[in-house]
Amino acid sequence: MYEGNKKAHWDDVYSNKTSDQVSWTQAVPQTSLDFIYGFLFSKSSSIIDIGDGDSNLVDFLIQ
Repeated sequence: MYEGNKKAHWDDVYSNKTSDQVSWTQAVPQTSLDFIYGFLFSKSSSIIDIGDGDSNLVDFLIQ
């Protein structure tokens, strides 16, 4: 685990890397989409995506 200044570390990551250079960004967030669609929400339902960052989830939900 990173033991230094965590804020400085994440500021550096977000300043110097693009979303395709980090391990947590998925081109298609299929697991999340399957989970959400499995509940059969209406199109007017609200969904909170916590910790979204540069996630593509909201783009797929809008489609």
